[in-house]
Amino acid sequence: MENQNEKKMKILCLHGFRTSGSFLQKQISKWDPSIFAHFQLDFPDGIFPAQGKSDIEGIFPPPYFEWFQFAKDFTEYMNLDECVSYLCDYITSNGPYDGLLGFSQGATLAALLLGYQAQGKVLKEHPPLKFFVSISGSKFRTPAICDVAYKDPIKVKSIHLIGAKDWLKLPSQELATSFDNPLIIRHPQGHTVPRLDDEAVKQLRRWTEEILHCKNNGTTIADNHEKENGEPKEDGEQTKYSKVPNNNHEMENGEPKEDGLL
Repeated sequence: MENQNEKKMKILCLHGFRTSGSFLQKQISKWDPSIFAHFQLDFPDGIFPAQGKSDIEGIFPPPYFEWFQFAKDFTEYMNLDECVSYLCDYITSNGPYDGLLGFSQGATLAALLLGYQAQGKVLKEHPPLKFFVSISGSKFRTPAICDVAYKDPIKVKSIHLIGAKDWLKLPSQELATSFDNPLIIRHPQGHTVPRLDDEAVKQLRRWTEEILHCKNNGTTIADNHEKENGEPKEDGEQTKYSKVPNNNHEMENGEPKEDGLL
């Protein structure tokens, strides 16, 4: 009989600004274990040691890391190309991966990789990434990035967790519009990996079960996610945004604060 571990789909999980892979793993551990029971989750640390104070000091032990740096107005990004190259090498060396999960800066970065791969800019030899879990993610703002990464709707099965009190609520909604038929889960919390209520657990479990169903039946997630996500949800939640107001003052991907961390 085939080893069950060999059947597990792999998810690369990218942490938030000035935290760590271990911290994101701790945050995700709050979720019902049945959601990712049949997946292998990988939690690497960011490429750069934190270059300033971390908001989780005193909450979770160091070291802390960041993926790249940015100007205060989020119009300039430092060391982003180096970070993207590092992650592409990491994915190639440790994969193949089936999907990505990210929180805040990690989610913003993961979405960029998905958009770049869809446009043939990176990971050309790696199989297409199939799905994405975004928690408080947002879009990059510079035209040189936007004109490539978000040129077309990203045809990856995606789920977006958006907090009512999150300072990145509007940017997270805007990121969702960059994906083909995104599934939205709203929660009442702030900028954090949220604790999930029973309905959210059901939605996430159903979402991951659909991914596994496609794998086990030899069908593609891309062919199936539009029907699955388009079905009415029990709580009447929107599954797709046609337009979200553009509100730049609430930006963006550096997340200088992390409320409600644990």
